Amino acid sequence: MAKIFNTNGCCDPELNYMVDLSSRIKAIKKMVDEEKYFSINRARQYGKTTVLAALADYLKQEYQVISLDFQTISYADFECEQRFVAAFSREILDCAEDISYEVEKELKWYATGNVPQATLSVLFKALLKLCEESEKKVVLIIDEVDTASNNQVFIDFLAQIRAYYLKRRKVRTFQSVILAGVYDVRNIRRRIRPEEEHKQNNPWNIAADFDIHMGFTAEDISGMLIQFENDHSTGMDINEIAGLLYEYTSGYPFLVSRLCKIMDEKLSDKKEIKEIWTRQGVMEAVKWLLAEKNTLFESLIGKLNDYPELKKMIYLLLFQGRAITYNADDPSTDMLLMFGFIKIENATVQIANRIFETRLYNYFLTLPEVQNGEMYKFALGNKNQFIQKGRLDMKLLLEKFVKHFDDIYGDRDMKFVEEDGRRYFMLYLKPIINGTGNYYAEARTRNQERTDLIIDYLGEQYVIEMKVWHGNAYNERDENQLKGYLDYYHLNVGYMLSFNFNKKKEIGVKEIQVGDKLLIEAVV
Repeated sequence: MAKIFNTNGCCDPELNYMVDLSSRIKAIKKMVDEEKYFSINRARQYGKTTVLAALADYLKQEYQVISLDFQTISYADFECEQRFVAAFSREILDCAEDISYEVEKELKWYATGNVPQATLSVLFKALLKLCEESEKKVVLIIDEVDTASNNQVFIDFLAQIRAYYLKRRKVRTFQSVILAGVYDVRNIRRRIRPEEEHKQNNPWNIAADFDIHMGFTAEDISGMLIQFENDHSTGMDINEIAGLLYEYTSGYPFLVSRLCKIMDEKLSDKKEIKEIWTRQGVMEAVKWLLAEKNTLFESLIGKLNDYPELKKMIYLLLFQGRAITYNADDPSTDMLLMFGFIKIENATVQIANRIFETRLYNYFLTLPEVQNGEMYKFALGNKNQFIQKGRLDMKLLLEKFVKHFDDIYGDRDMKFVEEDGRRYFMLYLKPIINGTGNYYAEARTRNQERTDLIIDYLGEQYVIEMKVWHGNAYNERDENQLKGYLDYYHLNVGYMLSFNFNKKKEIGVKEIQVGDKLLIEAVV
């Protein structure tokens, strides 16, 4: 059976093209060997379950591994201790391999659900007996642990684990406990009494930090592509394709695998395989991915709708270039990081990857209140005039944008220009390239003064520097910066869009020669 790229559930190296997880697994095992209890918290579809499955197999050589998934325990089973003990006992019986007759008998009794005295403390006495009698030290792994994170019974369950961890030098307990999910259970607080909301302590303050990198590097992706190339002989430039996949995804496992799956299974209906595994093929896969509905994107947008404060922060990052310094104590930033929206680089908050960024731009730019605006309607109705022989006429696009922006918004104040000017250009651009091209903002240059927008259209790239005008001296500096950026992208022509709130401004489009580069500058 031929291998495939998998984006649904756990990956199997016998069935799926995968990155090499061995270094991660060995690093996690080292934590287990050191008797550490810890959480593996990453965003949705970040490969947690695949890593846990590989880890369980690897640890079985030395440990007895009890690997559970809390998704198999119903919400009702967390309502009281008796039901939870019954459900947990059934799960232990299903997966534990080395259980004595006495422990098995006891757990089967609890599993019936008909034992009123089956409390957590009684359950843990049986679990301690299991650990004591096992020939191998016992490791407990629980996936999807946040399924029960808001339930008092689960919090009390954590407290039991903590209590015996602290006694581990006197009582043989679990060698290691690993809890995996999106939410960090260290943020769960245990109420001393339900009616006293403000008296709290933390049942999981024993957890060690988990700093092992779970995303894919470009080298990881290359290794996966080598497997594919050995099977299919596409002739691809593996380093180039791996680099492109990393550039667009920042190594987010689902996104990498999804792009590869689209190229392998969707684009193959239209092109020869040697045409697919190219730079242009990656761009087509990106376009396909950005247009599809999938559970990851639905989860992201759902979170924005559920948490208005997160939506506001994302908007500021995308359209106003706000430099947000990372603050570990800020709950909104913490939630965005936990859900996978952002990453932290150089102590500042950035959108996690280009795919998320573009999808989020598309979300904000397609809201009904935005698309009903005059700028969007004009661009949509006249988009064909900007495409000449399959190429995007960026100079004409800028000329038309300057005219229409000045007609509609020319008398607006400085605050409007600074906060909304760039959004209106992207709103103007979107219907023109929609379905054919993509765009993203370059994180290295995005700030309140300047944002470089990179447009990919039918294999051709355009760099547009969008900035707020701060005088001629600043403008000359920006021209030189853009020249250097064009060198990086191996382009000879660049574009500048300056939002000028000076009442004596001269609006329009002009060409400027800077060294060997042609800059086309538009001023509104």
